[in-house]
Amino acid sequence: MSFLPLVRIWIVISALASVSGWVLSSMQQLNLAGYAVTALLGVMLLFLMRHSLAQDGRCFCWKRITRRFARPITLAFAGLALLVFLGGALYHPSNYDGLTYRVPRVLHWLDQQQWHWIHTVNYRMNDRSCGFEWLMAPILVATQSDRFLFLINFLPFLLLPGLVFSTFTRLGVSARMSWYWMWLLPAGYNYLLQAGSIGNDGYSAVYALAAVDFALRAKAGRRIGDVWLSLVAMALLTGAKFGNLPLLLPWFLLFIPLAPKLLSKPLASLLVILTALLASFLPTALLNYINCSDWTGLALENPNIAIQNPLVGIPANSAVLLTSNFAPTVFPLAGWWNQSALSFLPGKISALLLANFEGPFYQLGEIPTEEWAGVGFGLSTLLLVTVLAAWAGRRRFPFHCDQPPMKPAWGWHRRIVLWSPYVALLFFFSKSGMMTLARLVSAYYPLLLPALLCGSAKAALVRRRWWRWSALAVMLLAFPVVILTPARPLWPVQTVFSKIGNAELNHPFGKRIKSVYLVYADRPDPLAKVRPALPDDCTTVGFAAGCDDTEISLWRPFGQRRVEDILASDSRSQIHARQIE
Repeated sequence: MSFLPLVRIWIVISALASVSGWVLSSMQQLNLAGYAVTALLGVMLLFLMRHSLAQDGRCFCWKRITRRFARPITLAFAGLALLVFLGGALYHPSNYDGLTYRVPRVLHWLDQQQWHWIHTVNYRMNDRSCGFEWLMAPILVATQSDRFLFLINFLPFLLLPGLVFSTFTRLGVSARMSWYWMWLLPAGYNYLLQAGSIGNDGYSAVYALAAVDFALRAKAGRRIGDVWLSLVAMALLTGAKFGNLPLLLPWFLLFIPLAPKLLSKPLASLLVILTALLASFLPTALLNYINCSDWTGLALENPNIAIQNPLVGIPANSAVLLTSNFAPTVFPLAGWWNQSALSFLPGKISALLLANFEGPFYQLGEIPTEEWAGVGFGLSTLLLVTVLAAWAGRRRFPFHCDQPPMKPAWGWHRRIVLWSPYVALLFFFSKSGMMTLARLVSAYYPLLLPALLCGSAKAALVRRRWWRWSALAVMLLAFPVVILTPARPLWPVQTVFSKIGNAELNHPFGKRIKSVYLVYADRPDPLAKVRPALPDDCTTVGFAAGCDDTEISLWRPFGQRRVEDILASDSRSQIHARQIE
């Protein structure tokens, strides 16, 4: 299990980033010097923990690595990972949420050298979780660039296969089935597209898997280190996104029997608990309560972001999750669907849905993009076929096929844990009125699958040639998703457009294609033509806009200028007092 030391190191680094962010903020030292000291302490900590971090790890073996990636499905994953890296390295981040509030809020903090409640109409800069931002802060401080931020997603993406295999087998999925899904699941469109981006949905799946995996390891081996790592990983999961809080349920069911183990080393456990609290959503919840009297921050948000009627939310969100994931990979009829979807329903139901959701929650795109995609058509279809084929032929399949290396013997407890993620997901459905649901639940997908993949009938399917070819086809179907993505196209877009000419692009579908790629090309720096008009010695720029507009262009180049947001309610004296030039 050579991946395991890397998972431990990533959890430690993630926790250190969150803790240092809050601590340095409290001392107004959120700057290069503060992070230099933090980096030195981090290196010392990793050195002191080197033996425990390397536990269960194997030495690097090139022959084993090449043999592992000699199979078609693993070779396909390696190719996808290479394309994702190239896309992230070649292009500036263009993730909408990242550019609208995630990167700007960090720049505001670094300008004041501390976290603070930002004077802005964009409420998301203040009330949202800070886990991803605390990982961005040291990179922005050290490089004064956003070109390396995609690594926050890419590095944990590489850890997904090992974590999927380990967690699935410990939950009772056969080793052979787990081996295939360790490559298939990371090929979900949401994980692939966000691995080269600055979205904060996909990377949290690593924390969800690690929290459960280390809890299962602690259950089997009773090691206190695994208990600590499970606790910190779950804290990081909640610190990544507020919407991940329901996933506390499956972890809680596993962790409660392990909690007495913390008393074996009380002082060290207390330090770990404090670290977990700082890495979790708790600091943001406290600051939200202090600044807006609502620990969730929903008092600042669109009223329909939290659904008013749970009986509407559960079936509507379930339908949206299915349609988003089963929509064809290339869907030219997306425009028709977006205009007509609600017309198939009675008027009263359509009105009820619109009254409970923040916008057109049912919309789909012509091709998957990181803003809305779930695991996608390929994986969803393969999973459905696997479940139906195993059910239809369950009497013909032998019951002595592959068993997991550590077969769980915990009976009813295991069944409850397996199905508890579905309870967590239904709870999320009952509360969420947000759009782009399929990508918002990225942390849920890995914990939903084991319940559907357990059983000898499903394990026997893996031996069927048609199933293995189907799995490879799913992997190959992901290649055009990565290559064609408008955010980071790996094909000569401008050259092709210039060769085609305006006549062909005047067709409505051709216009649509061209406009989408052009919008994404301009999105990383949308006010690039405005910036040269600013005086060279201008250090403070005022920005007056709506909550969905981005100020990122006015911060560039990072570290040379600051941006002050102007609200419609600001008086002239208030604006002058902020020294806006």
